[in-house]
Amino acid sequence: MFPPRSLIRPGLSVEVIQKQHQASGQRTRGVVAALLTNSPTHPHGIKVRLTSGVVGRVQAIIPD
Repeated sequence: MFPPRSLIRPGLSVEVIQKQHQASGQRTRGVVAALLTNSPTHPHGIKVRLTSGVVGRVQAIIPD
């Protein structure tokens, strides 16, 4: 199960999977700039934009 929207906020370090990497499972680490999914949960993860500009779905929250 992926983290719900309620646990994700701007400034949080996360691992996302980009659309083009879904088949390979390659993850990208970054810091959340904006949440793009409005629903509380999503079967593939909440979509976010990272500060680097990368858009992907949150797979995991990286602990501080």
